[in-house]
Amino acid sequence: MSHQLPDVQASRPDVTVGLSQVGVTDVDKLVKIERDGETPLVLMAEFEVFVDLPSGRKGIDMSRNMQVIDETLEAAVSGSVSRVEDMCGDVAERLLEKHEYTTTATVEMTADLVMHEDTPASELPTQNTISILASATATDEGTREEIGAEVIGMTVCPCSQGMSASRARDVMHDLDIEDETIETFLEQVPQPGHSQRGHATLTVTADGSPDVDLIELADIARDAMSARIYNLAKRPDEDYMTYHAHADAKFVEDCVRSMAEQVVNSFDHLADDAVVRMKQSNDESIHQHNAHAEREVTLEQLRAEVSAS
Repeated sequence: MSHQLPDVQASRPDVTVGLSQVGVTDVDKLVKIERDGETPLVLMAEFEVFVDLPSGRKGIDMSRNMQVIDETLEAAVSGSVSRVEDMCGDVAERLLEKHEYTTTATVEMTADLVMHEDTPASELPTQNTISILASATATDEGTREEIGAEVIGMTVCPCSQGMSASRARDVMHDLDIEDETIETFLEQVPQPGHSQRGHATLTVTADGSPDVDLIELADIARDAMSARIYNLAKRPDEDYMTYHAHADAKFVEDCVRSMAEQVVNSFDHLADDAVVRMKQSNDESIHQHNAHAEREVTLEQLRAEVSAS
């Protein structure tokens, strides 16, 4: 005995509601970055692409638009690319042009960039990985692009370190060591504090292309923490990193403030309406929670705050 299955028809609700973002995510493409006089960098980049959907349309025609999106991305990455944020802007503008019903197109890109460097004490060659963050949003009024990086480092808790210093001071008092000698010792030998791996994010968004260097942004974010960390670390390097981290203990809030000060000092040429996003997240070592601090602000306001501090 056979049973005939009922006809199933795809249906959509009659309600039409506009959507700010509809698109595709996790699209992988190879991107080659050209550099003057140097070997090009090849990245495996992941893209997320969105367009807005007006209330008069049921959908963005996903299958057909996937071809448009893929062709647009392929055209952008197949040519010469010197700045990934400009490539994102190019894709966003092409998508805006090809989707006659949309008013906004957004392209986001992430990729890992491996940099060569030397360890701080033993001066051995090693590598450092940073995560590139690039995006662009195109509208009829123009295109805004974002470029930045996420890096890792280490921080030391000032509160924990202060308690250790207090204990050391009491012990040395009991040993009849002079106060001046105690303070000199504590200044030259930072006391222990619980340390954590930190994740710092720094991006700049501006009309057109932000006139900033990606590597400089990454350096600012790395230097905002208590110390840089390295893939390779011999004993002299471990001692160097541990000492310098404890000599510059910082809370997550301090890391964001350090990024803010460095950005103002380094990018005085940027327009006031450029937007800076600064974020610090710490994987706490002695707590079950993690710590997080974040700020997104225009350069005009950030300059005013830094100059007033």
